[in-house]
Amino acid sequence: MWEGEGPPVFMRRGLAFGGAEGDQLGEIFANAYIRGWLAAGRIIMNKDLTVGKPETVLWKFCLPLFGSIIFQQLYNIADSLVAGKIVGENALAAVGNSYEITLIFIAFAVGCNIGCSVIVAQLFGAKKYIDMKTAVYTTAIASGALCVALMLFGILCSGGLLGLIHTPEEIFADSELYLDIYIWGLPFLFFYNISTGIFSALGDSKTPFIFLALSSLANIGVDILFVSTFHMGVAGVAWATFLCQGVSCLLSLWVVARKLRGIETKGDITKFSFSMLKKLSAIAVPSILQQSFVSVGNIMIQGVVNSFGPGVIAGYSAAVKLNNLVITSFSTLGNGISNFTAQNIGAGMLPRIREGFKAGIKMVWLLCLPLVVLYLVAGGWLVGLFMNEPSGSALSAGMQFLRIVSPFYFLISVKLAADGILRGAGMMKMFMAGTFSDLILRVVLSRVFSGWLGVTGIWCAWPVGWAIGMLLSVAFYAKGPWMEKRGREKQP
Repeated sequence: MWEGEGPPVFMRRGLAFGGAEGDQLGEIFANAYIRGWLAAGRIIMNKDLTVGKPETVLWKFCLPLFGSIIFQQLYNIADSLVAGKIVGENALAAVGNSYEITLIFIAFAVGCNIGCSVIVAQLFGAKKYIDMKTAVYTTAIASGALCVALMLFGILCSGGLLGLIHTPEEIFADSELYLDIYIWGLPFLFFYNISTGIFSALGDSKTPFIFLALSSLANIGVDILFVSTFHMGVAGVAWATFLCQGVSCLLSLWVVARKLRGIETKGDITKFSFSMLKKLSAIAVPSILQQSFVSVGNIMIQGVVNSFGPGVIAGYSAAVKLNNLVITSFSTLGNGISNFTAQNIGAGMLPRIREGFKAGIKMVWLLCLPLVVLYLVAGGWLVGLFMNEPSGSALSAGMQFLRIVSPFYFLISVKLAADGILRGAGMMKMFMAGTFSDLILRVVLSRVFSGWLGVTGIWCAWPVGWAIGMLLSVAFYAKGPWMEKRGREKQP
């Protein structure tokens, strides 16, 4: 973490040219990236989610989170669009194929994010600021060690992982190249996720939104520059993401450091605590397992898709990007509900959680309606945007996937809202049960149904898994202590 009032020194020194010119250029870049939204150097204030009308508080907190995930998905969508439009259909298939493996690494980063976010939010809600800072330091150290281990695994095993999912020979080299570059950027992925977890825990959803908006727009420009102008192909797509995410990570860590310094504490702060690590792990490990199993499940489904050839792979890669935009939006809103739950549990305000869940359902369903209509009416056109000259099999596969899956967004959105409550309350066994039921059904049924119905059968597995998972998650939510009508909510 950095000291001082300006951007980190390495952001100001010699970005491209070195010497005085580099200092000047770096200062201009850093100012444009941050100073425009940090009014006179002041950081956006933390937000107490335990006061105010729950529905209003949750809406204000979650809307920037939704904006953040839109820009987050632009990273992946921009990569696929540029690869498909400028390089070709096989490049799109290679990026989409590698993406399923990158989800394993993302699972660990998101697990660290959730573990840190829930515990920090509970301690912030309880006003235990020394313990809260210990949780932040402990998360950073433990996550750094985990990141190094995953980098070694990825560097040694990327080719083997691609072989396991039966990557076609014509896209294998590009898939491996994209994956190798991505792995070197894992430290940025991990520490950026930790930063956003801390922002959310402190009730600040605006700062990560601003970072993501700027870095995502920059990523689109760098994607086009590297691929169209420098003719770097799939490697250019990967390096663009690496560079833009790296800048966002470094700047977000600087802002987190300033936020933490702004919270006054008396007494020594423990930099690493095994007891705190145990608390963090109780949330993070189940989240990592859940995310990892989902990623492994997606990889297994990708293996089934790969058996139908590059055309279907390309169509699926485009459609699943559009699908992930929706699902990740629901998951992010679920994370907002999780932080709301954690702060209110820390403050002992259980009745507010019921109202938060109702508000969460309203939010996700308002989001569902236009997206379902869009995908049903314009799914083929949207899939075609990812390819310059799409083959008939690619266009058909992508359009069919969206038409079968999108009407069931109303079910999965309810499940993810309920999961946010369970996770924020630390009810991880119930949270994992609902998730694994959904995943196992989708993996098994995709194989079974594909034998009967061909590629159409793979898509049909999604609604069945989502429906069963939703019923379980809502049933677990109904067993929570917030359903007992006891105690009185504090008035703001």
